[in-house]
Amino acid sequence: MKRRTSALSVSAAALLVAAPLLTGCSADSHPGAAAVVGDERITVSQVQSRVEAVRAAQRADDNADQLIAGTGALPLETVQLLVRRELLERTAEDNGVSVSRRDVMDARSRVEQNFGDTEQLEQFGLSYEGGPFTLDQLDDVLREQLLVDGLISELGDEGLGPAVAETAERLGVEINPRYGAWDYERGGFTAGDTPWLTDPAGTADTLPG
Repeated sequence: MKRRTSALSVSAAALLVAAPLLTGCSADSHPGAAAVVGDERITVSQVQSRVEAVRAAQRADDNADQLIAGTGALPLETVQLLVRRELLERTAEDNGVSVSRRDVMDARSRVEQNFGDTEQLEQFGLSYEGGPFTLDQLDDVLREQLLVDGLISELGDEGLGPAVAETAERLGVEINPRYGAWDYERGGFTAGDTPWLTDPAGTADTLPG
């Protein structure tokens, strides 16, 4: 599989700009779900677990205030992140693109060598614009990157967005409106009037069920 020089270079926002992919759903239609992609439920507990892990690592950092302020919409971003990854997995499967455990391990080795310092890598992860992550979550980030690289190699740069859009339309994607909505003008999620989704102090990250 063709891979890019930087394993963490792709902008996450570029993956879902081809078309309005996501539609709202009744909060009662999928109890306990933050989003549903096809038959795959992304649960509130999955979202909360990731948010809590990232926030705990950020609060333990010397630059805690800065890191938390820079990721104030973490619950909303996490829902978007998990939806994007599920769409990428399905799109890759449809196009014959696969990423093995060995691929991920090799990519991690390269990234760790490039940073040379675990502390620097952790700092990078906790402020990563594509979605902050802890070192324990690095493999998931690398898998996403490798899927993107593989799809671009197969479909070309301009083919990625339409392919993901087609996957979303075929499977159907629903977002629990408590966690945001799809903004057709901006081509992304919007938090609306839900301050707990955008709390800059990181003190209101608990998601309601």
